[in-house]
Amino acid sequence: MHILPAIFAIICYLIAAILQWQVFSGRSINSSMIRLIGLIAVISHGYSAYLDLHRPTGIHLEFFSAGSLIGWLVAALVILSSLRQKIDNLFIGTFPLAATALFFTLFGLDSDVGKHYDAGLVIHILISILAYSIFTLAAFQAVLLAKQEYQLKHHITRGLLRSLPPLQTMETLLFEMIWVGLILLTLSLISGAIVFDDLFAQYLVHKTVLSILAWLLYATLLVGRHLLGWRSHKAIRWTVGGFIVLMLSFFGSKFVVELLL
Repeated sequence: MHILPAIFAIICYLIAAILQWQVFSGRSINSSMIRLIGLIAVISHGYSAYLDLHRPTGIHLEFFSAGSLIGWLVAALVILSSLRQKIDNLFIGTFPLAATALFFTLFGLDSDVGKHYDAGLVIHILISILAYSIFTLAAFQAVLLAKQEYQLKHHITRGLLRSLPPLQTMETLLFEMIWVGLILLTLSLISGAIVFDDLFAQYLVHKTVLSILAWLLYATLLVGRHLLGWRSHKAIRWTVGGFIVLMLSFFGSKFVVELLL
């Protein structure tokens, strides 16, 4: 049942991303229309994800289904953020990401068996997914910030630079995302400690250690920002580095357990 809305969402995502790329390249296209197409994609994706997650046997939250849910949440967050800040060029990266994540759910690579989760575990999973989605968006923002800084240093005034807010505004938005993400990651670790008897059990130790390492990286970045004035290159490197560690934490164990084993 989730296939038709998924295909429709993928098409809308790609159309919106292509139109935004044309804006990035200098063409004049109504941003509200692009945002509307993206919103339609997000709604259709959300409906498809809902159908995919809810199975007669329980909640279906395996590797590709979780990836689709994160892709949907990232796309929804960037749509909402674009109403407050001029970050529409994030559509170029986030929409194809969401479309790709949704595409893989169509092949049935995950098992069809759902599971029944305790309420506490569901809350932990949702907080973890939300934290990961925020940090995914921060990673895209960091890449965009790096490109903007490069253009400023090389006195390139066309294309991307003309369509973005000032560099200071972009940095402020990045650190706002990191603060929100770190709070959610903290809640994820706390809820995990409550839900699981031993966070360092054999099947959890990989995820726990990497999550704590990612937390330390992001916390160090925020302390460095506050006390030492870290910005630009350091902020970008620490943000992307923390995201890579968190990605290994979130998807690494699921990939090994659910797909390789």
